[in-house]
Amino acid sequence: MKVSIVGTGYVGSTIAYGLAIASTVSELVLVDVNKTRVEGEVFDINHGIPFLRPMDVRVGDFADCADSKVVVVAAGAAQRGEGETRLDLIGRNAQIFKDIIPKITAAAPEAILLIVSNPVDILTYLSFKISGLPANRVMGSGTTLDSARFRSILSQHCKVDVRNVHGYIIGEHGDSSVAAWSLTNIAGVRIDEYCPICEKGCKGVEREELFVQVKEAAYEIIKRKGATNFAIAMGVRRIIESIVRDEKSVLTVSSLMEGYYGITDIALSLPSIVGKQGIERVLELPLRDEEVEGLRKSGEILKETCRNASI
Repeated sequence: MKVSIVGTGYVGSTIAYGLAIASTVSELVLVDVNKTRVEGEVFDINHGIPFLRPMDVRVGDFADCADSKVVVVAAGAAQRGEGETRLDLIGRNAQIFKDIIPKITAAAPEAILLIVSNPVDILTYLSFKISGLPANRVMGSGTTLDSARFRSILSQHCKVDVRNVHGYIIGEHGDSSVAAWSLTNIAGVRIDEYCPICEKGCKGVEREELFVQVKEAAYEIIKRKGATNFAIAMGVRRIIESIVRDEKSVLTVSSLMEGYYGITDIALSLPSIVGKQGIERVLELPLRDEEVEGLRKSGEILKETCRNASI
């Protein structure tokens, strides 16, 4: 099983490392304009392969993406420090995508495109428009990471194993995201029913505080270490695993909206079944009215940003 990664900065190289450690694929091609840097990443990973299952890791060009099951796109400018949002990146990264997406699809027309660069929802939508691929084969990492952060922060707050905490962040991977509290549960018990029987005695206001922690997590990490790379790489590896193993996992990836909750012609994140065909089904779950309203508002913000950027 072959996967290619276009863009091997902090995020792309960490995704490559994660795929190697997990032995997710048998062939991994890394593509980057900085040939010296990408050669160094390949040398470094290959020197660790004796500790892992055999796999072919090599430097390539766009033509070497041929026959890839998945092409991960992590190219582009990274989010700068405090004050810059993901949406602020659109001008810098849209032009890069207009150049590289046609090259990828020309070499690997049967591949699934997995967009990781920010702003991921807008770049996923742009990639769909440029590539000419069916909607199910163009997805973004979306709020997969946000949902993991949500579960992690709830786990720490409630003092419950994160594997027993389930919840989704939906909408934009960014400031207009929505916490689907109505679907959140701990050990199968909906959060509204769990809180009254929990000994912590939290009040409703604490939910908003927890959600703010989720939304501001990336900014806090960038402030401290300059970039986010580990958690997003683990999330992307999880998406790729579901594709190459046809696991049909439910993940909050970003994809083209085709009337879900009345939203069309933009990409954002909803729980979706992910398998060998890409996005096999987007789930319309029973959200509360205020959550649907927030989701639609998130879609409108993304649409307005696209219009302003002439996308």
